[in-house]
Amino acid sequence: MDHIELPTAAVVAAKGARVGRSVRAERAGSTREAILSAAEQLFAERGVGAVSNRQVSEAAGQGNNAAVGYHFGSKAELVRAIVRKHHANTELLCREMLGRARGSSDPRDWVACLVRPVTDHLAGLGGVTWYARFSAQLVSDPAYRVLLADESLSSKTIQCIVSGLHGCLPDLSPELQRERNAMARLLIVHTCAEYERGFADGSVLGGVGWESVAGGLIDAITGLYLAPVVDRA
Repeated sequence: MDHIELPTAAVVAAKGARVGRSVRAERAGSTREAILSAAEQLFAERGVGAVSNRQVSEAAGQGNNAAVGYHFGSKAELVRAIVRKHHANTELLCREMLGRARGSSDPRDWVACLVRPVTDHLAGLGGVTWYARFSAQLVSDPAYRVLLADESLSSKTIQCIVSGLHGCLPDLSPELQRERNAMARLLIVHTCAEYERGFADGSVLGGVGWESVAGGLIDAITGLYLAPVVDRA
């Protein structure tokens, strides 16, 4: 009969420790996701400043009211984590759109690179979503507007898209380019937030979806950039 070597106590203990760490890591990841989801919804509905970490913990089903602080440190870092969670996908979509738009002299192609990653991401989430309304809350909050800009607008991909768009608009001064960029950002954020709210409460007419929202935004923003410049003196 072949000799069977049984594992030593040390090997068994090490294996048990690895399993224990894996289970704890899985639980921690599940808790973080629950907190992120609960916070996104509460912030979208009430505003970031009106929601406490305790309320987020309770909504996430956490008996420990310090769960937000334990997993994220601060409310600002929790907000940043929500933005990063969504930005990872919108960044990939932006890169795909940029690859198709390179070399185009049509402003509409470049505007689509700004709009469709947002609407396609929201469409891909499925069901009721909260991220557009959450983003609108950040844009309106002086304490978090800069954070949103740092995480999304600082992307090199976005900078390349904006540069490509500006290359199609030689008649606009740098000042007017910046002004219309700001208008376009607000139009995208707040229009998506309004439609997201309408999709959630059923007030949007049937047949309208994120694809039609994207088309309308692209039309409007392209028109915004191409609008004639009137002497303001």
